[in-house]
Amino acid sequence: MPLFKLNSEKLEVLQNKHFLFFSLSRFLLTIAIQMQSILVGWQVYEYTKDALSLGLIGLAEIIPFITIILFAGHIADIFNRKKIILIALIFYLFTSTGFLLLSLNSFEYLNYFGIFSVYVLIGLTGIIRAFLGPSYFALLSQVVEKKHYATAATWNSSVWQIGAVIGPALGGIVFSYTNYVFSYGLVIFLFTISLISALLLPMIKSNAVENKREPIFKSISKGIRFVFKSNIVLPAISLDLFAVLFGGAVALLPIYADQILHTGAIGLGWLRAAPSIGAVIMALVLAFFPPLKNAGKKLVVAVIGFGITIILFGISTNFYFSFTVLLLGGAFDNISVVIRHTILQLYTPDEMRGRVSAVNSIFIGSSNEIGQFESGAAAKLVGLVPSVIIGGSITIATALATIKLAPTLIKLNLSATNENK
Repeated sequence: MPLFKLNSEKLEVLQNKHFLFFSLSRFLLTIAIQMQSILVGWQVYEYTKDALSLGLIGLAEIIPFITIILFAGHIADIFNRKKIILIALIFYLFTSTGFLLLSLNSFEYLNYFGIFSVYVLIGLTGIIRAFLGPSYFALLSQVVEKKHYATAATWNSSVWQIGAVIGPALGGIVFSYTNYVFSYGLVIFLFTISLISALLLPMIKSNAVENKREPIFKSISKGIRFVFKSNIVLPAISLDLFAVLFGGAVALLPIYADQILHTGAIGLGWLRAAPSIGAVIMALVLAFFPPLKNAGKKLVVAVIGFGITIILFGISTNFYFSFTVLLLGGAFDNISVVIRHTILQLYTPDEMRGRVSAVNSIFIGSSNEIGQFESGAAAKLVGLVPSVIIGGSITIATALATIKLAPTLIKLNLSATNENK
């Protein structure tokens, strides 16, 4: 029985109570992870006063994540996905409790165990994240009907975007008025409610029973081959990869705020928030008006639009104009995110969802980290403004090349595909 009745077809998926529990669990999880990330960053810097120690946070998480993600995708395809999520959330509670303990009594425990203990916990969160991503992605197709895949993927992306904006803001506000103990306590509470919401999901078995009889490396390679042989999935995630890789102007925001826009720390905060604000606004629009019709063309246009905003930001010397184009860039980027997620849901067989999600995570996750490095290196070699303009231009060129190299993607109409499913 639906929890409430909605007449709009676009909102029909919200009548599914299991989808609501799924969305609530992922929403609270996202907020908790983002809050914890903010708190850990402050904690490390307050304890070490060292910029390199801050940089090692990302490295401590991404190395175990990349190392384990393909194996985690395989696990998501052969074991009960709800159980994997529940176990992972319990481990997240463990790490949050660990961070809380390390912040007690003026870092008494941190002084005893050393800063390495923080990186161990961060590494553990990277492993947990590797298992959660493919499992959540794969479970979504099991809690909604096939005809609702596209709409569910849109709502799912919207939930993540909103949580990703609320999390850092909430973490900053709560910590500024309280302390580490209360802030980490709130993170633990959010993880707990996320866990309870996940417990309310049905215990659905994966359809990939035959994968249990396959050798693990054969199973993983099958997922990789599926992605690289697909004339829809591979171009979609490759396009997103290059957009993030060369459009990483956000990594250079501190320099822009200081040397070009002269805004100081407050202005830098607003500039950092601008893409997320744009993404949230677009996420809410797309939740009611999913970009399914002519999705391939819209994907390319969105990436081109994103590239243009990067170039405009690069040449801007006005704070308000820079804020506006970054906001628009976030909106364009969210269109491509929603379309890519929808493609993955509609074109991935259920028995391979975990592994395909894992490959996608490597594409997108590594592009964020490498993109930051690329932006810094390019700025060092050719100068700040030229590096941003070149990055935006490469993003546009990649999208234009996709028109020629991936005609099947350009002709993609997800509304027709969704109806046929």
